[in-house]
Amino acid sequence: MAITKIIADSITSGAIANTPAFFAYLNSDQGSVSDNTITKVTIDTEVLDTNNAFASNKFTPGVAGKYYIFGQVNIDSTNTHSYDKAVYIYKNGSAIADHELATDLALAGNSHHHVSIFTVVDSDTDDYFELFARDNNQGNHNSTFRGGQKETYFGAYKIIT
Repeated sequence: MAITKIIADSITSGAIANTPAFFAYLNSDQGSVSDNTITKVTIDTEVLDTNNAFASNKFTPGVAGKYYIFGQVNIDSTNTHSYDKAVYIYKNGSAIADHELATDLALAGNSHHHVSIFTVVDSDTDDYFELFARDNNQGNHNSTFRGGQKETYFGAYKIIT
């Protein structure tokens, strides 16, 4: 009975929690994204931020541990040919995870694809994480990252270990 009470007290006191955690999304389209250029996604609308750890497009957990970090970008090309699209998770200014979607397509018009990414990463108290994306669409055609909670988002949570 004593062990059960200790566990129950720990859970209700928040000793076991998947925090810090956040979820945010791009509210409006982010346009004029240069062709074949890795560009920071300007995530601007928070849905959840347990520790005020997300600000200025960065997640800075402030608590050491392992984190599940995820994102998605809806990349819309203005060209009729699209080679590939990619999303990246950056840690302290450098890519630590990427996912490339080959889209070698000749199209009659614009193309858009949702490209998702996730990773598990160790973080110390001052690490920070950002979401980037790239569209290679054959030439100097700008792309757009589509806004909306179901379109372009970024999130993370601490894994209980």
